[in-house]
Amino acid sequence: MITVLAPGARTLVQDLGRDGQYAIGLPPSGALDQYSHRCANLLVGNHETAATLEITMTGPELHFAEPATVAVTGGEADVRIDGMPVPCWQTVFVDAGRVLRIGALRTGCHAYLAVRGGIATEPFLGSRSTYQSSAIGGHDGRALAAGDTLPVGDEPDEIRPGQGSSVDPRLRPALGGHQPLRFVEGLCRHRFTDESVHEFFSSTFAVSPESDRTGRRLIGPALRFVDREAPFGAGDNPSNVVDLGYPVGSVQVPNGEEAICLLRDAVTGGGYATIGTVVSSDLDVLAQLKAPDTVRFVPVSLDQAVTARRERRDRLKHVRRGLRLLSLY
Repeated sequence: MITVLAPGARTLVQDLGRDGQYAIGLPPSGALDQYSHRCANLLVGNHETAATLEITMTGPELHFAEPATVAVTGGEADVRIDGMPVPCWQTVFVDAGRVLRIGALRTGCHAYLAVRGGIATEPFLGSRSTYQSSAIGGHDGRALAAGDTLPVGDEPDEIRPGQGSSVDPRLRPALGGHQPLRFVEGLCRHRFTDESVHEFFSSTFAVSPESDRTGRRLIGPALRFVDREAPFGAGDNPSNVVDLGYPVGSVQVPNGEEAICLLRDAVTGGGYATIGTVVSSDLDVLAQLKAPDTVRFVPVSLDQAVTARRERRDRLKHVRRGLRLLSLY
């Protein structure tokens, strides 16, 4: 059992997400940085679907009633056990009665704390992920608060990496700064003028401080729409269309004024034109950006997007292989 002594800025229980519920209008939620979440679980010998704690900006202070194997990945933070510093991206053992504290993140926006056995809150529709807008999943559908207790699941029949096992630095993501985001143009691209599309791909966008788990708001040039007579069922605003689905990573530009990349807690559909979609493997990168970080969009084909997804899977294979080798020593 883990007791929350202090919750941090916002700490949520998240797993890989509640997939398959778009038909009822429910977004997947889940870890915003799926790669770091998976790596944290691999470091402690969990299945990658196990629930972790997603930490935003500043982490929690946690009391462990029982001994535990833990790992913190994602953004680099000051992590301490009873005041003694321990590294991120490494397997660490916590003795019973100890207190683990995660301070402010020095890089990135989110960190992930995995505990061997996983955070064993009650699943909802097959997932423990927190979706705050509907108050479901996680711990009572909300961020952690002081005094909360978290159950830990049974230890899995997975390989247990040894104390001090770590993910090769070459396999850790580069966080923050200026990042390119690979982008596939979408079905509503025709609603934007060719000049605006060119400006979209040639400009730098700054991450807005108003960003959250619903979407990253990006400050950049205003985009213009092709003149048209609004069809039946669409609003008069030139950015309006008849309702369409919003895949995770789609970029809408309400009023042409601000690009918003929709993330894992976004609504599943609506009436704004989407210019296209950030490829899935780059959403981890985007999720770790905060103001005043910047991005630029790089157009790619569907084949290139699939290749990028395969490359991320290959990186995870290398992580798994490296930890298996370490477990032999």
